[in-house]
Amino acid sequence: FLSFEQQIRNNIRNTCEEIFQLYGCKPLETPILNTYELMTYKYGGGEEIVKEIYQLEDQAKRKLALRYDLTMPFAKVIGMNPDVRLPYKRYEIGKVFRNGPIKTGRLREFVQCDVDIVGTDSIAAEAELMMMAIDIFNKLELEITIQYNNRKLLAGVLEEFKVKKEQINDVFLSLDKVEKVGIEGVEKELLKKQVEGKTIAKIISLLTDDRDKDFSFFEEAFTGALVHQGISELRELKNYLEKMDISENTNFNPFLARGLSIYTGTVYEIFLKDGSITSSIGSGGRYDNIINQFLSNEKRYPTVGISFGLDV
Repeated sequence: FLSFEQQIRNNIRNTCEEIFQLYGCKPLETPILNTYELMTYKYGGGEEIVKEIYQLEDQAKRKLALRYDLTMPFAKVIGMNPDVRLPYKRYEIGKVFRNGPIKTGRLREFVQCDVDIVGTDSIAAEAELMMMAIDIFNKLELEITIQYNNRKLLAGVLEEFKVKKEQINDVFLSLDKVEKVGIEGVEKELLKKQVEGKTIAKIISLLTDDRDKDFSFFEEAFTGALVHQGISELRELKNYLEKMDISENTNFNPFLARGLSIYTGTVYEIFLKDGSITSSIGSGGRYDNIINQFLSNEKRYPTVGISFGLDV
């Protein structure tokens, strides 16, 4: 990046850092180079990420990897510092690497700007990160909208549609693409993934139902505990967004799932209002299980995060 472009990039980075600090987030730096074992940990990014990891070997023949995001190195930091005061709000801005296809806004080497809040179950943490995102883009003079959902709602719906447990994450990935590939595209993907015909019909019926933007529709149409827990958390989040006076910048999308399997509750993606970039320009959600499973102890580390790709 030559000087003119790098000055723009530095301005974005400095804006992120300024707002992160205003929200009480503390800076952190973690290694780019990690053990392959850490980066492929089974409770981390999941199979869809493992295949994009850059692998290498040092002179001692140890298997190493370049980090693909800032989450697993952050989990390691918490594990190495068990006395850290919770809740802990950290930010990190650094390069990550993914050996995947290049497209607009996606490079193999790129900079992520991350904030994570570890040690709180409160839905207020999600609302705080969403408000922080709005503040950042307001300062950059970009109008955004944030789509949000809860994976508990979507998982509960798919359970009631009799989707096999081992297929649920694959179905998540297909539903997450509905705005890109359309309903016919989702149907084709589900057929390829060998989801049962009756189940596909129910999913397509839901995708074409105009009532699916209303919380009460799901409460009335589905009886499962997971659906109702998801709706309860969504109502609480919406209440926070209204109290913070940012609900006009947000909207509920019942089919938003986020690609990674780490998420356990709220998920959200940020889009430009003018549509000049069709892909999301930031995203995140709640992942309550990674850190304690990674550390193999009984202490809970409920966590919610948000990430901005600086290059996008």
